[in-house]
Amino acid sequence: MYDLRFMIYGLKRKQENNSIKNNITNNFKPQTPNNIITRNKKQETIKLAILLLFFPFFSFAQRTAIKDTLKPGTTIIIIQADRYNFQDKDSTGKFISLAGNAKVQQEKTFFDADSIVLNQKENYLEAFGHVHINDADSVHTYADYLKYYGKDKKAFLKNNVRLTDGKGTLTTNDLDYDVGIKMGTYHNGGKIVNRQTTITSRDGYYYGDTRDVYFYNKVEMNSPDTKIFTDTMLYNINTEITNFVSPTTIFNGKRRVFTKEGFYDTKTKKAQFAKRSCIDDSTYTLCADDMAFEDSTGKAQFRGNAVYRSKDSLSGFDLVANDIKTNSKTKTILATEKPILLLKQENDTTYISADTLFSARFTQLQKVKNVPMLRDTSKGNYVVKFDKDSSNDRYFEAYNHVRIFNDSLQAIADSMFYSSTDSVLRLFNNPIAWAQDNQITGDTMYLFVKNRNPEKMVVFENAMAISKVNGNFFNQLRGNNITGYFKGEHIDVLKTKGSPAQNVYYAEDEQKKLVGVNQSAADVINIEFINNKPEKVIFINNLQGTMFPLNQVNHSDLQVKGFKWLIDLRPKSKFAILGG
Repeated sequence: MYDLRFMIYGLKRKQENNSIKNNITNNFKPQTPNNIITRNKKQETIKLAILLLFFPFFSFAQRTAIKDTLKPGTTIIIIQADRYNFQDKDSTGKFISLAGNAKVQQEKTFFDADSIVLNQKENYLEAFGHVHINDADSVHTYADYLKYYGKDKKAFLKNNVRLTDGKGTLTTNDLDYDVGIKMGTYHNGGKIVNRQTTITSRDGYYYGDTRDVYFYNKVEMNSPDTKIFTDTMLYNINTEITNFVSPTTIFNGKRRVFTKEGFYDTKTKKAQFAKRSCIDDSTYTLCADDMAFEDSTGKAQFRGNAVYRSKDSLSGFDLVANDIKTNSKTKTILATEKPILLLKQENDTTYISADTLFSARFTQLQKVKNVPMLRDTSKGNYVVKFDKDSSNDRYFEAYNHVRIFNDSLQAIADSMFYSSTDSVLRLFNNPIAWAQDNQITGDTMYLFVKNRNPEKMVVFENAMAISKVNGNFFNQLRGNNITGYFKGEHIDVLKTKGSPAQNVYYAEDEQKKLVGVNQSAADVINIEFINNKPEKVIFINNLQGTMFPLNQVNHSDLQVKGFKWLIDLRPKSKFAILGG
């Protein structure tokens, strides 16, 4: 505006000024707005006329001083208006009022409104009605009222404020907008709508260059399948990625996530959370130091003291590991890095550790592999129900260095298979089990569990049972297979078949003193226990045996083939399992 004045000042002032003054005298009537030449006819002529009308009242030095107070390139330039008015107030400066389709410009930023009052000296304006700021065709802001300081490029908008960058739209009643850095701030509540995502908060900061929005205080995010509640959140309109830096609750279907730090991508449905986050689902809870999701594939990973807890009160389980991977679509769980499985029960828990633990749906396994049921359900004493998402429809596999601890029974093996459908622990590759003072070994072993307590044991091939009597003396039983039955927590009966079955038994008198050792063989040998001690031995078919005085025999020669007392391998307590 001022540049235009100085261009005019360089003309032949006297002759042209007289001519223009005469034209103004005949055609311009300030009290009659309808007589003003309209912008559609001779807009540029009006601008020159208004400026020159007041031009004589300023000295050249005064006009130069006003121009020098403005920063280069920050001058607000009048583009158009239906009506103009000029006021010179010594105390506040000089004002130009623009009414009707008013439009001004500062660099690449355009301001439109029903009316604009411009203070040329302070480079300041106020705009009223249908305010529109076009910031370099990248960010558009609308409001009913605007106060703008051109020197600092600071805008203050009120009432029905709406800011949009072409993708997301911010609405609020009060907005401070810095045109220079394209930053908007609100403190009286605001809302961002980006496609199908809506975010509200008490306070917010919008960054036009990066399209980031920082939400603070009572933040709530809603999308078609997700709701988020937090106190502080950063959201990018372009990427649609949400970052959390304070306690946050995320609802996604039946899943609820609690976290303090992380991000969620609303487009790809990927998320990562840190600082000991937790999930609460309809069938389980899961907490870990770090976790990551990919909802489109159903895959998730949990690292650092991850704890998975099922909610099934009848067939529930816990799984602890430093690395757990899950798939919500296939319902699979893979645990590595010191995993521990806890089969829960009312009064006792079975602890299982291995190098790797895997779990999936038993019904899905049956589609690709025939896994026979090991219980006779036809008699009505065992009924399997597959409720939706029930732990009954689940199996577990453990690989390498399997260790099992229960108050009633402990075991080790190379690998394990357990199904909740029949509650049978299948142990493979030279398993060893201990029940009180008894050690049982074989090539393969089935441990039947009822109400999470041992019910029956079946040992296949090279089956052997050993129990320590005292000192270095051991009762021994060997056969092709052994079947053991439990009563409560104790072994009740051991039944052995062989070709033949072999037995070494140390006899005691009434004072529990050893009186001799019996070495015998038969097709079938049954041993009955009382208080976990062999009380009665029954031989069936082809019995052969000899009783030796205790001090007249080499006890090592009496040992059955493959005899090994492996008590050092026995898990001593649940802490031995939990400690890895």
